Amino acid sequence: MHPVSTGAPSPEWIGRAPHEEIERGAHPSLPPEDPFYEPPAGFEHAEPGTVLRSRDVELGFLGLIPQRVRATQLLYRTTDHNGLPQATVTTVLIPTGHTPAQVRNVVSYQCAIDAVASRCFPSYALRRRAKSLGSIAQLEYLLVAAALAEGWVVSVPDHEGPEGMWGAPYEPGYAVLDGLRATLGFEQFGLAADTQIGLWGYSGGGLASAWAAEVHAEYAPELNVVGAVLGSPVGDLGHTFRRLNGSYLAALPALVVSALAKTYPDLNRVIEDNATEAGKALLRRLETMTTAEAVIRLFRTDMDDLVRPPLEDVLAMPEVQYVFENIKLGKAVPDLPVLIVQAVHDSVIAVEDIDDLAHTYSSGGAQVTYHRDMLSEHMLLHPMSAPMALRWLIDRFDGRPIDEHIVRTKWPTLLNPVTYAGMLRLGGIVARVVCGGRIPLRPL
Repeated sequence: MHPVSTGAPSPEWIGRAPHEEIERGAHPSLPPEDPFYEPPAGFEHAEPGTVLRSRDVELGFLGLIPQRVRATQLLYRTTDHNGLPQATVTTVLIPTGHTPAQVRNVVSYQCAIDAVASRCFPSYALRRRAKSLGSIAQLEYLLVAAALAEGWVVSVPDHEGPEGMWGAPYEPGYAVLDGLRATLGFEQFGLAADTQIGLWGYSGGGLASAWAAEVHAEYAPELNVVGAVLGSPVGDLGHTFRRLNGSYLAALPALVVSALAKTYPDLNRVIEDNATEAGKALLRRLETMTTAEAVIRLFRTDMDDLVRPPLEDVLAMPEVQYVFENIKLGKAVPDLPVLIVQAVHDSVIAVEDIDDLAHTYSSGGAQVTYHRDMLSEHMLLHPMSAPMALRWLIDRFDGRPIDEHIVRTKWPTLLNPVTYAGMLRLGGIVARVVCGGRIPLRPL
């Protein structure tokens, strides 16, 4: 189900959403305790992408180092995976030193939230004085800054929605695209409706970016999305569950189950009927843990020890198989060019799953560039592929031609001199971020 609009009349407040000025020195409240996240009455009648509320915020690297960047948060109307209205937040960064008329491009950067806890939502984790140690979004701010340094407006949505529905299908794509609608429609930014847009994300963020690419044609065709970078996009969460269970990253499949149990009532019944009391308690505790905290506490945890029948019997149940199939990418072929980046020897995401996804996209007619990296591992490829991702997005924004249906193994990023030239610039940006300096912009 891919709804576009409620078609209902809008309440009077639509079009003049309240705006809060920055509160310097304030400690941010967690999203469930922050009234900013509560949508106003009647919001469900608004068009998807409508800004419901806005505020200026201070950002801090790791929550500690103040950043000299203009940041505005937008609460906007979007759609959940069942097609029902909901509201979520995007944090929009504006390049300092450029006027709105000079900004021609917008990038939606999807963080690898990979958690259920609201402490990991980018709208909270990126703020100064946020208590979010162990949130991946705090580290990914370095890549957000790299996109900002290109002179692009950057939208960083809470793509898991207000309940942290990690792994839910379609919903991340709706949240990403509606966040872009909100960004383009927010008058203070002065952006044109036909502004060029790029999508970028890795791992859990790559998954969200892939959903946005898949639903774009039907859900938000008016958005001028010129390309999407899908870094190791978790093509098959069911396979990934089996791959990581009992490993050093056993927390990741456990976190997915914790989220999906709230998304799928039948799956929740399977858990209630078959999990041990210790297993149920563990899933409840995961709802408050950051990603890193969960990884440490669940190091090499085997889910087979937390269910009464053998785990394979539970995974074979129709309710579980339905969920694994329902959340699998490849439901639609993107109508925009995509760059897929995947490590061949990835211990987290099986390269075969991404091979299948690339084949599904390319055989369906999508313009696919597929970089199968022979040397990097999952964690290493994320930063090492950043220069490639930025160059590819620059080419899409500049309208350079793209070769069609490229699916091949390329020269490893670790052996590519261009990678290190890009890493040198990225290193300068990192230094500015760590020192709290102004992010240097590439000349127009």
